Amino acid sequence: MARFRLRFLLQEFDLPRGTTVIGRSLDCNLTIEDPLVSREHARLVIDDNGERVEDMESRNGVRVNGVQIHGPTRLNDGDRVRIGTQDFVFCRVDPTGKAHSRTTGVLRLCAKCRLPYPREAPSCPSCEATEQTDEETLSGAFGTTNQTAWSVQLLVEALERALSLGRTADAERIARRATAQVEELLMSGGSIDPKGLAALALQAAAATVATNDPTWLLWVIDVYGRIDRVPPLEVVDRLGDAASSHVGVVRGKLEAMLQRLGASARSASSGDVEALARLERMRRLFEEEATAPSEVTGEWPRPS
Repeated sequence: MARFRLRFLLQEFDLPRGTTVIGRSLDCNLTIEDPLVSREHARLVIDDNGERVEDMESRNGVRVNGVQIHGPTRLNDGDRVRIGTQDFVFCRVDPTGKAHSRTTGVLRLCAKCRLPYPREAPSCPSCEATEQTDEETLSGAFGTTNQTAWSVQLLVEALERALSLGRTADAERIARRATAQVEELLMSGGSIDPKGLAALALQAAAATVATNDPTWLLWVIDVYGRIDRVPPLEVVDRLGDAASSHVGVVRGKLEAMLQRLGASARSASSGDVEALARLERMRRLFEEEATAPSEVTGEWPRPS
């Protein structure tokens, strides 16, 4: 008879026939001490009808291979299951394999390196820290380009949720982690997924609007210039909305980006040409605002 396991980082958990409940509650078969995981988040069922996973009406949902599920979903060997913001791999194992994994367990989150580890361990096996975190935490940094892209995707989704809930402090913390991971990827010579970068750029611009802090907006403008890529139209429009209150600090960065992207215009697609045109109109508008006297007071406007 086939046996199945759930792999989570370096841990493996046997999945017995029947139902395995995963959540934050200690009453679950597998407990994850992460506030972004609901008390009873998901169930995995193994019976004569096959292997499947179900969302138990959790806050953050369940995804299989990146797609959010909306009902019992069949699992295959190697499928990636996301419980809230934690990644698991569903594995079919050799029936004669050694039973060295467990059927229950509790995972803590390290306050230093942000990686989960077994609750019974005296310290984090990754960095040897002994502190755990009660903050809303995501799965940690990854080593390969594909894994980094996946991690950034999780952070973007968490950032969007924090902003929708008005939790600006959490949003800024998540934005710092996401942008830092992109910077690490660039420094290592890795390539950036355009769609993933656009998704992060949209949420970073939204973070500037929510916090009135131009840091995230300036980072978006700077990173697109450094990688010599024209931002998509939706990103350009969001940049314009976010920059309206920070003309003084944005104008120079915008000019530098347009200078870097000037050569790209020769081989740009129609969408890139329109995006560059909108950026140029934005630059001219900002220049006019910076040089025109105020209609109300006659004074020169101060940079935001």
